[in-house]
Amino acid sequence: MPKRTPLALAVLSLAGLTLVTGCSASGTEASSTPAAAEGSAISADRCETNKAAGPITFLTGYQYQASASILNVIAADELGYFDALCLDVTIQPGTGDTGENAQLLASGQVTFTGVSEQNLIQARDNGLDILGISTYSNVGLEILMTNPDITDLTQLDGTILGQKGNLPPAVSTMLTNAGADVSSMQQVVVGYDPTILPRGQVQSLTGFISNEPNLLEAAGEKVTVWRPYDFGVPGSLGSIAANPEFASANPTAVEDFLRASQHAYDYCVDNATECVDYAATLSGEGYDAAHNEKIWKTEVGIVADNQPEDRPVGLIDLDNVDAEGTFLTDTEQIKTAPADVRSYFDNSFIEAIYDGTTLVWPAP
Repeated sequence: MPKRTPLALAVLSLAGLTLVTGCSASGTEASSTPAAAEGSAISADRCETNKAAGPITFLTGYQYQASASILNVIAADELGYFDALCLDVTIQPGTGDTGENAQLLASGQVTFTGVSEQNLIQARDNGLDILGISTYSNVGLEILMTNPDITDLTQLDGTILGQKGNLPPAVSTMLTNAGADVSSMQQVVVGYDPTILPRGQVQSLTGFISNEPNLLEAAGEKVTVWRPYDFGVPGSLGSIAANPEFASANPTAVEDFLRASQHAYDYCVDNATECVDYAATLSGEGYDAAHNEKIWKTEVGIVADNQPEDRPVGLIDLDNVDAEGTFLTDTEQIKTAPADVRSYFDNSFIEAIYDGTTLVWPAP
């Protein structure tokens, strides 16, 4: 399975070249919002059931980055929401290697982790038994950026395209769907400084939707962001997977892990700075809080802008899953088309924590 280029590894401060991991750039400490009391949001019987599930380990997709499905889990822990549901949760920072995350999940060394729908399907194709339980959006993270003078992707024919070691298949398919000739482009491997685009060293540059565009905006540079989603290429954002054995044995614990995470998601939408400070405190020195807050606000904005009104946030779009399976087969990223790709995902846990589109809190 290919190693995902860590989203936050690219987050080098344009002024100080500081990695995203570390303490709050503003020097602030995490807020002192009172934590929910243990067992306060759950019945006694359900509390005992959740306690019986034992220790739960959540492995982040990448470090303590303020992405959807990472920051809200951190906040759920800091705000006491897991304790309020009698869940014993430990959060571990991931390295950005989705293959490693999938292996640790399948082996039972972690209970939940962030894995995109595409990476999950690839993991299953490689024989790893993991289960998708939630996705925030069908809009994928991978993008292509150009300077504003590019108004049609066919204008990139014969130009220089910068990428981080490989051209993401979603970006390649987007270019092809737009009528561009990818074979005519000179692809060069570049580092993590996105200013090579406005400086004219490349005419297009791959990146992540909540990362490089925000870095360039902070540097006063304007770029155009091209999303594969807008060209019919399936993707996902903020996906969470579970160990299937744990999920089967402890369904209420899975429901309530998602319940606490979603309750924190709603809280962090309105209290972004506080939630980012929680992540900054965990990370330690060097954490770019200002940029991470932009990451969070960008991603929750994408979720809100593309969320169907009749679907609860986090519910997996199974039609999108079908499209993902077809895309991975057509682009030869998996060996064979899955017989039933939908069976790799289970919406029952998300469905159990909502009344229509309203999160049920406290737990029933």
